[in-house]
Amino acid sequence: MAVASVVVRQRVEDLEAAVPFYEKLTGSTASRFAFAGVALAAIGPFLLFSGSDEAVRRVSGVTATLTVADLDAAVREAGAAGAEVVTAPAATPNGRRAVLRHPEGGVFEYVGP
Repeated sequence: MAVASVVVRQRVEDLEAAVPFYEKLTGSTASRFAFAGVALAAIGPFLLFSGSDEAVRRVSGVTATLTVADLDAAVREAGAAGAEVVTAPAATPNGRRAVLRHPEGGVFEYVGP
């Protein structure tokens, strides 16, 4: 399994106020979307999100998003190495994803075909 990229997740109080800094930092334009009551902006290697405490619980429990070339293989290999599958691979509006808890306790979203 090889991780192709890592996206850092960061909760912000005011998404609109935070986006310009990250656009300038990365030289990228924010891609904005909403998911389960949470407002999100993907900007380069950052995923900013905001919303009520209740709404962001689903998003904030994940440390980072890891992009892999083969999601099923990555989940198998990580599981064999001691990771726990929190959410099995499934299709989402943005592609296939799974959530795994690594042996030291970190929770990561894996995305890929």
